[in-house]
Amino acid sequence: MKIILVILLVQIVTCYGKIAFEKLTDYDFSGTTYYTVKNLSLYECQGWCAQEEECTSCAFSFVTNPLTPEQETLCQLQNRTQAFDPTAQPQRSNSMYYMVKINLRSENVCMRPWSFERVPNKVIRGLDNALIYTSTKEACLSACLNERNFVCRSVEYDYNNMKCVLSDADRRTTGQYVQLVDAQGVDYFENLCLKANQACKYNRAIQPPRFGVSEDKVAQYVGLHYYTDKELQVTSEGACKLACEIENEFLCRSFLYLGQPNGQQYNCRLYHLDHKTLPDGPSTYLNVERPLIDVGEPTGVYMENFCEKTSPSSTENSLPVHFDATEDPSLNNLTRTDVNCDKTGTCYDVSVHCKDTRIAVQVRTNKAFNGRIYALGRSETCNIDVINSDTFRLDLTMGGQDCNTQQISGIYTNTVVLQHHSVVMTKADKIYKVKCTYDMSSKNITFGMMPIRDQEMIHINSSPEAPPPRIRILDSRSREVETVRIGDRLTFRIEIPEDTPYGIFARSCVAMAKDSKSTFQIIDDDGCPVDQSIFPGFTPEGNALQSVYEAFRFTESYGVIFQCNVKYCLGPCEPAVCEWGRDSMESWGRKRRSVGNETGEKDDDMNISQEILVLDFGDENNKDFLRSADPSTEFGRDKTVTIIEPCPTKTSVLALAVTCALMVFVYLCTLFCYYTKKWMTPSPKMMP
Repeated sequence: MKIILVILLVQIVTCYGKIAFEKLTDYDFSGTTYYTVKNLSLYECQGWCAQEEECTSCAFSFVTNPLTPEQETLCQLQNRTQAFDPTAQPQRSNSMYYMVKINLRSENVCMRPWSFERVPNKVIRGLDNALIYTSTKEACLSACLNERNFVCRSVEYDYNNMKCVLSDADRRTTGQYVQLVDAQGVDYFENLCLKANQACKYNRAIQPPRFGVSEDKVAQYVGLHYYTDKELQVTSEGACKLACEIENEFLCRSFLYLGQPNGQQYNCRLYHLDHKTLPDGPSTYLNVERPLIDVGEPTGVYMENFCEKTSPSSTENSLPVHFDATEDPSLNNLTRTDVNCDKTGTCYDVSVHCKDTRIAVQVRTNKAFNGRIYALGRSETCNIDVINSDTFRLDLTMGGQDCNTQQISGIYTNTVVLQHHSVVMTKADKIYKVKCTYDMSSKNITFGMMPIRDQEMIHINSSPEAPPPRIRILDSRSREVETVRIGDRLTFRIEIPEDTPYGIFARSCVAMAKDSKSTFQIIDDDGCPVDQSIFPGFTPEGNALQSVYEAFRFTESYGVIFQCNVKYCLGPCEPAVCEWGRDSMESWGRKRRSVGNETGEKDDDMNISQEILVLDFGDENNKDFLRSADPSTEFGRDKTVTIIEPCPTKTSVLALAVTCALMVFVYLCTLFCYYTKKWMTPSPKMMP
């Protein structure tokens, strides 16, 4: 009995874990407020909710009183909230921190006010390190805190597919297109239990923000509209910066230094926020609905956390075009020979990224640039104004007249102008001819150079690499499987990444026995199903093709190998029209060629295969068979895939406790009755 009770106690502690909080910035969920109090600090509000057993969440709002000016706060404790409902949509709410109480099964839960920053319906694609399937969000977050193979900086949890993705990257990881994108039903979480030296994947620096808004305007906004996490009195800007770097009570991402100390006033403010934490990003500082208040005091110096690259040779965030400017002291360190530098001393690092519907022209400069970037001939409809920024981007549409992008046989070209003055074009400006070549045809046509004021035109070309496709076989719960039973309903998927400009279609798919003695064609050379009842035709699902079928196998072999011939299209592929009896259907197999294009289209097909083990009923109980089975697991060897079972429910644990207590009570009653009867029974007398 003692052993059972000890196990029960350990199980309860393991399941319900430690109390922690997740925080949302400038978002609010509907809920039932049972207590409201004004002018509490942020940490008093959060601590109150942590101690109240019935408190499930708390909403902390703060606003600057223009008459004081001081921040007035409002703390609302809630005993019911829609934050636990994956289908609930949060509302935008300025100057609001919404904190939700959660239970995490981890010894690594930090003592900070919150453990994770949550961003609803957002993901960062392509930066995952480990994949976990679990039925709860809390188990996913716990896995991040417990991860030992790498530093888990962010988590994405898919509520519909119960899929949890762990990553060592976050919104601040250096990359040209590392940014949040919309994904309904998936939430993004950042680990805020990290130490200061773990805040960045590589080197961490704290410097003035560079996103096109003047430093004074940002500093003034921060001083009025940021909630101060900690205030200090320091002797210099460097001391304030050091205080942010070594702060341990929270993860400090920015600070505001207000100049030399005046009496006993604090002149250093530390924040857990930066512009990437705010839902509107840099646009927050330009929002006219929240006017700034000028009280005549100095705005101060504002600096933010910045994650650097590991080294100049790192390819993670490098641009295809590089320049090596040689310094000339007689010309004030300007360069004469480098075509990427102009007479003002500004050097341009320009790269082109080819997408499915646009051409992204990314520009970096060695010093802040003021002016505009636009498509030649479309300066009014295709332009970006640049204000004091060293990194900016122009997206050129590939269709329509807005940017006037030209295309012939998969080659898209345009001309981009970097202009210092908002109206006048001078010889200091730069002109770039950009080109995207999609591998759709053996024909290679290049547009000629357009004469523009006798300036040298720089050509930049880019050809996006087609990603390798893969085959995945999923069960009815969307889990990837390698061993199934005959008749199981499966989904056969051919996938490529969603951020690629290409589409795919498949043809000539065959199923083969593992010994290759028997083959069966399931999709013919035109992309149509051979036997609709055994293997239906493909249908599109995003950038993937899929077919739902019932598992089958060959008589002489348990192992079934699928092989398909895959070809690429620019954008979605056109379906093949298949005849099935008197009916016709569309299948996203091979695109039919026209007679005139029989020799002009490049035939770059790729064969991919995947093996699956199909068992008869009862085979799963044969240990010798399962020991000898060796299904192919080539794909995904570098990923961590784990299945985490949910914890027992509170009801089941209580039922077990009651049962144990009853058994102990019955046992004690039995002993009591036995010894009572023995004591009441007189002992037999001895015979004389």
